[in-house]
Amino acid sequence: MLLRKARTWLATAGALLILLIGTASPAAAHAALLQTDPAQNSVVATEPAAVTLTFSEGVSLFGDSVRVLDPAGKPVDLGNPGHADGKGDTATVALRPGLGNGTYTVAWRAVSADTHVVGGAFTFSIGAASDTSVSASQIQGAQANGTVSALYGTGRAVAYGAFALLVGVAAFVLLCWPRGARTRAVQRLLMGGWVALLASTVAVLLLRGPYEQGSGLGQAFNLSLVRGSLDERLGTALAARLLLLAAAGVFLSLLVGQLGQQDTAAEQAQAPTGDPEEDELRRLERRAADRPLREARLALGVGGALLALGLAATWAAADHAAVGIQVWVALPFDMLHLIAMACWLGGLVALLFALRDGAGAVVAERFSKVALVSVAALVATGVYQAWRGVGSWGALVDTEYGRLLLIKVGLVLLMLAAAWFSRRWTARLRAGAVGAVAVDLAEGLAQEVEQVDVRVAATVGEAGGPAEEAAADDPKRQAQLARQRAAVATAGVRRAQDGSPAQAGLRRSVLIEAMVAIGVLVVTTLLTNSPPGRVAAQVAAAGASTAAPAPSAGARTVELKLPYNTGGTEQGAKGTATLTVTPATTGADQLTLLVADTAGKPVDVPETQLSFTLPDRDLGPLPVTLTKAGTGRWTGTAQIPLAGEWVAAVVVRSSDIDQDTETKQLTIGG
Repeated sequence: MLLRKARTWLATAGALLILLIGTASPAAAHAALLQTDPAQNSVVATEPAAVTLTFSEGVSLFGDSVRVLDPAGKPVDLGNPGHADGKGDTATVALRPGLGNGTYTVAWRAVSADTHVVGGAFTFSIGAASDTSVSASQIQGAQANGTVSALYGTGRAVAYGAFALLVGVAAFVLLCWPRGARTRAVQRLLMGGWVALLASTVAVLLLRGPYEQGSGLGQAFNLSLVRGSLDERLGTALAARLLLLAAAGVFLSLLVGQLGQQDTAAEQAQAPTGDPEEDELRRLERRAADRPLREARLALGVGGALLALGLAATWAAADHAAVGIQVWVALPFDMLHLIAMACWLGGLVALLFALRDGAGAVVAERFSKVALVSVAALVATGVYQAWRGVGSWGALVDTEYGRLLLIKVGLVLLMLAAAWFSRRWTARLRAGAVGAVAVDLAEGLAQEVEQVDVRVAATVGEAGGPAEEAAADDPKRQAQLARQRAAVATAGVRRAQDGSPAQAGLRRSVLIEAMVAIGVLVVTTLLTNSPPGRVAAQVAAAGASTAAPAPSAGARTVELKLPYNTGGTEQGAKGTATLTVTPATTGADQLTLLVADTAGKPVDVPETQLSFTLPDRDLGPLPVTLTKAGTGRWTGTAQIPLAGEWVAAVVVRSSDIDQDTETKQLTIGG
């Protein structure tokens, strides 16, 4: 019953993991736009020769990465953007000469050095701001298709979990429970992890092109897009992962075949006979059987370790570790972190099924040692990754990356607490197996053994002569009797272990560890989709340096109050967002967004977003970059190109999954 509930809970948690990660917004990518030339929302006196964007890290470009549209919605760029002065963290595109006055829209999309896709749009004006007929459909390529984005995120999440399952279960079999290689449950776990990793890798490779280009799902099988993806760093990593999975298939067949068969032969060689001479012969046979088993486990262990390192490298080489400071240290640390995570979390799943199939205290103790080493590696590599990604103590609470990191640390501490209880239950189970179990079952076992004696003696008696004398004179019958006694004793001890309070307690604590591990995977994947604290600090500094000047005295101000409710239970989940627009005319407008709780007190929320749309002209949405300026306070500037009845859309996010979008109309005068 407990294992059935465990399967249900794990399946539910896994589905929730896929749902959360698969539908997470890709907006929080890692190459942040720091500066543009011309500046966003600026008015320049003369036409520029080119538009240049500067990012927080290197980016890869494609043919239409930067598009510039005039007020009539016609392209005015010369295409084929490149890097300014050969700098990898820039993107520039030349403009046609003879541009007239008015407001121009720039739509951009690129791939950051850590393989995440980034995109956006902004406006600048030549001479003076003007009307623009650019519609959302003309700049939609700057954003990923919703369906493609969800499927792409789901594929990444499945691949992450499948890696943990495949590597963790294989390590558990090799290090803790060789006999498990021939159990159906372990074989299904191994095959499930391998198939899931293979399918998700192929899916991510096919979806990468449409995800980058902002096109629909119908382009997933476009061979030119697939070929282009293979030429990128991520595509190379995915191709290498597919080759490694082919080798992993051979490895799994050897693991299940050779290890399981040799382990069975070794156990048969250990069966006692009751005859001293035959037992000595069996001991020699056992030594002979153990030697190839040890050699096979060693060879499989070395091969499995190399495959695990190779698979981990396909993630490390295409994520945070591949960019930034100290890449030569970050890459091996990231690989070690992934493998340690897999050995711990995937091993927990294997342990749950092993306990059901009769594995006792010895197996649990072996895994406890493996988990201890894994946790030590996780702590060492995790501390370095945190320092490298966060950059400062303040970023732990001021950035989304830092807050997610704190949540992950809390979950890991909770797992350690559950692991401590697991160690205690393991010790009790071990003690019960060698002491209390034997005492409690002595009478029952004696009765079963006596019945065996009677049955064997009766059988011998039927063959001829008195039963007791026949049994005493026949060495073969004595050996048969000894084997049946040993089998009864072993079965009795196993039944006692399976039904003991220690066994039940161990299963519960391991189940809790596995459930918390699902949360760790959720937060870890969200961390990979969040900009590191160092990048967020760069963006904030860049935003502060380009802040708009204070409005002149007597300027017209429009104030919009937008009550919101994200549906969450955390602080700031319900309240009012107050948007102030000054001077509420065409051109540059200064914006202030204040978020307050139901009591009217300013409250911090993880993220706010703001955009403007002019429905009558099918213009927008025009996103506005907001910079945090205090508790519950964000500021920014917007270039409003046309007078009319605009709609302001404010998004307030109070947690990773809770957010609300509220809209309100405002009049922008001439």
